[in-house]
Amino acid sequence: MNLRSVDLNLLVVLDAVLDEAHVSRAAIRLGLSQPATSSALDRCRHLFGDPLLERAGGGMRLTAKAKALREPLKEVLASVVTILDPPQRALADIRQSVRVVMADHPAVIVTRSLFGPLRDTAPGIDLVIMPWHGAADVTERLSRGDVDLAISVLPPLGSQFHRIELLQETYVVAMRKGHPAAAGFNLDAWLSYPHILVSGRGDRHGPLDEALASLGRSRRVGLVMPSFLMVPSTLEASDLIALLPRHCIPPDHESSLAVFEPPIAVQGFPLHMAWHKRRDSDMAVQHVAQLIRDCLQEE
Repeated sequence: MNLRSVDLNLLVVLDAVLDEAHVSRAAIRLGLSQPATSSALDRCRHLFGDPLLERAGGGMRLTAKAKALREPLKEVLASVVTILDPPQRALADIRQSVRVVMADHPAVIVTRSLFGPLRDTAPGIDLVIMPWHGAADVTERLSRGDVDLAISVLPPLGSQFHRIELLQETYVVAMRKGHPAAAGFNLDAWLSYPHILVSGRGDRHGPLDEALASLGRSRRVGLVMPSFLMVPSTLEASDLIALLPRHCIPPDHESSLAVFEPPIAVQGFPLHMAWHKRRDSDMAVQHVAQLIRDCLQEE
C-alpha cells in the first residue's frame, strides 16, 4: 500500500466510529457533520475492504474486522500524537482530564490526599473518577482508551499494560467510641454484636465467615452496605461493628471511633494501579499516577 494515498484523518474518524458504533454520535464527538462522517466511513470501508459497521437488530454492530482493528488503531494514533505533539509542555500549562476507575475503597484514600498536590503542581488537570465494575470491564476500557488509570485489586492484565502495587492493605475492627465491646475487647466481645458487611453484590458471607467457621465460631451480619464510605457514620450512630480496610478509617476518627486489631488473623490484600502502555508518554496521566503513588506512600 502507498501510504501517500492514505488520509490519516480517516483513522481518526474510524477510531470514533468504532468506539461509538454509531455514525451520528461519532460525528458529534468529532465536531463533524453526519454526512462528512458517513463519507469518511465509506472511504474506510473501501480502504479496509470490509463493512466495518453493519446493522444488527435495532442498532449497529462492529464486524469481526472492525473489532480486530480497534486496538492497533489506537496504538497507531497514540504513536502519531507522540511524534507530532511530544510531551514537552510544562505541567502548569496542561489542560486535560484524566479518567480514573476505582472502587470506593481506594477512592477514600486517593481523593482525600490527591487534590492538594495536584492543584499545586498541575492546576489544569481535572480528575474524572469512574465506577468500578470488575477487572474484565476495566481491562476492556483501558484497552479501548475509555479510561486512563485503574486502581483496585487487579489480576495480571497482560503485556500491553503496566500494573504496579501501591500498598498492602490490612484490616482493623472499628466501632463507636464507648461501645460496650470496646472494654476488654476480645473475640467473644467482637462476636457479641451484629456486624456490618460491605458488599456491592449484597453478599451476606465473606472470607471472615469462613475463617470463623474453621474455629467453630460465627457472627451475625446485621447490615450489608454497598460502600465503605457509608460505614463510619453508621458505626457512630449504632452498636454495629465493622471489619474495615485500615485506610478506610477517617484520619480524624479518634473522637468518634474505637479501632482494634482483629482478634483472629485476617488476611489483607494488595492495592494495584494499572494503565495501558500507550499512556506511558501521556504527561498528565503519568503525573497523576506519580502523585497517587506519593500520596499512598505517605498514608
